[in-house]
Amino acid sequence: MIHFDTDTKGAFAIACATACLWTLPASATPGSGFAPGGIVNGHFGEVQLNTAEDKTGKWGLILKTLDDTDMGVDRLSIAPGGYSGWHAHPGPVFVTVTQGSVTWYDGADPLCPARTYTVGQSFIEPPYKVHNAKNASNSAPAEYVAMTIKPAGFVGPAFRLDRPEPNNCSF
Repeated sequence: MIHFDTDTKGAFAIACATACLWTLPASATPGSGFAPGGIVNGHFGEVQLNTAEDKTGKWGLILKTLDDTDMGVDRLSIAPGGYSGWHAHPGPVFVTVTQGSVTWYDGADPLCPARTYTVGQSFIEPPYKVHNAKNASNSAPAEYVAMTIKPAGFVGPAFRLDRPEPNNCSF
């Protein structure tokens, strides 16, 4: 059995408390006025598509996954002044704004740039890129539809990877 003197016990307790502080996960930033709604999710197994030999004009597609893959579509509503909260996704998200306007903040960029998209405009959220989507209006609702390609099993809330607010972004 090991015995510690009082000073050693105190130092040990401080060291343990400090280690715990460094290993605790950062708190997530929940959304406000943000309502995701699943439309459909499908399982496709391993995906290997290549239209190189059967192109439409100059357009072709190469899509390959290395493991079982799910694809889904969600409708996301943001109340006036609302926002999604800081998060990322384990796969790409293809977004089209269907109502109002949405401002997308790139938390991975040191300047935390914001880009506003309006009805009919589309953009892609890259995998694991920390971001926040905010309704650009304080008086009108916003809505967008998102199509996801993701590792199998990341359905619903599991597809959203909550992240703390980046130090370079504040609003």
